[in-house]
Order: sequence, then C-alpha cells, then structure tokens
Amino acid sequence: MRLAKYLAHSGVASRRAAEGMIGAGRVSVGGERVTDPARDVDESSGVTVDGNAVAPEPLEVWALNKPTGVVSTAKEPGSRLAVTDLVDSERRLYPVGRLDADSTGLLLLTNNGELANRLTHPRYGVSRVYRVHLRRAPAESDLEALRSGVTLEDGPTSPARVERIEEREIEVTLGEGRKRQLRRMAEAVGNEVEALERVRIGSLELGGLEYGSARRLSDAEIGALWEDARSMETGGDAKSGKRAQ
Repeated sequence: MRLAKYLAHSGVASRRAAEGMIGAGRVSVGGERVTDPARDVDESSGVTVDGNAVAPEPLEVWALNKPTGVVSTAKEPGSRLAVTDLVDSERRLYPVGRLDADSTGLLLLTNNGELANRLTHPRYGVSRVYRVHLRRAPAESDLEALRSGVTLEDGPTSPARVERIEEREIEVTLGEGRKRQLRRMAEAVGNEVEALERVRIGSLELGGLEYGSARRLSDAEIGALWEDARSMETGGDAKSGKRAQ
C-alpha cells in the first residue's frame, strides 16, 4: 500500500494531508525518513509519524447531531466541548468538514481519511442540505440570486438549490463548503441567518437522531456515502441523479 494511503487508513489524516506530512519530513519507515508518498509499505514496515508508530486501525464512521456551542474539532483547548467528546469511541476520530459552533445538525466523524477526503474535496461535490431560518422573509428575487450564485469576498458561489419552507425558513442544497458560507450568502442578499441546521450529507439524512447524540454508521450507509462521491464525480446527484441547481 502507498505510504500516504497507509497513513490515511491508520486514521492519521486524510490522504492529501498525509502527503503534506510526508513532504515535511515527519514520516519515517524502518527508522529512515521518507519523503515519497508513493513508497510501498505494510504493517511490518515500521511506519512512524513524529516518532510515534502508526498502524491501520478498524475504520469507523459516526453521525452526530451537533448542538450549538460545540466546536468541530478533534480537540478543544478551551472550555468548550469538541465534537469528539460526544462520540463514544476509542478510535482517533476527527470531523469530516465542519459546522460553526452556533450551527447544529448532521456532522460525520471518522478515522477513514480517504473517505473524509472524498466527502469534503470540491472535486466530488457531495451535496449538503441545510434548513436555514432567516431574520426577515426573503423576496423571491433574493432566492433567485441565491440559486444563481452570489459574489462573496472569496469569489462567486456555485449555483444552489433553494426552496422556501416557511415564510422565513428556506432549505438550501450546496455542493461546496466554504467557511460560514450560508451566513455570508444571506448577508449578500441583505438578510441574516438566525438558525442553521444541516439535515443531510449526500444520501445520509439526520433523521430522528437526537440532539447531541451520535450513532455509528452501518457498512451499508458507509457504502452509500462512497457511492455519493463517485456519483457526483461523474455528474450525478446522490438522490435525484442530477446536479444541484
């Protein structure tokens, strides 16, 4: 197995991040520093990162209904809870993407770096669905602007699927994930987000998972997430067979 993939399967980091660690000279094989991410290794090769031995561990994927005030990090040096504090697992889990501390809803945690990369890399465009409660009822022209894409300080957003649920509540499907994107999109049309909940990632729905609770995904659900990434890579949508508009 290639070294970068081995590190990802060991729960160290995503494959892309692992390549950076290797390039930085943090990884050794058999006591020798290695900078080639394509180096073939196995469990007998003596792979270490920063002097610590690593080996593949059983892979897990968890779904969490993240509460407000909990940060999307593996560890939180301050007084606030980290999302990993809410998952009953001995594995070295880390969040797949993030939700702001003041946002709620579906967040995945895993030690499968390859899957995490697939679900977050823009190339694969795995859809995410959000329920957004706005301060003011948006005009239809505002919704059309959000659907077509608005200009933010880091560039225009991609087209999104936007549906009105109630007077001040909308459902938004995105295929990209920038920092505080939905809040900035609302500001771009003169509005403000009061509450934001993520209800679906690819084909996986939040469903009846209780607020603040987590559950381990089945093999079938994990397989479906892999299919979501493959489907979007070839231009389809996990549910409808179409790209989000």
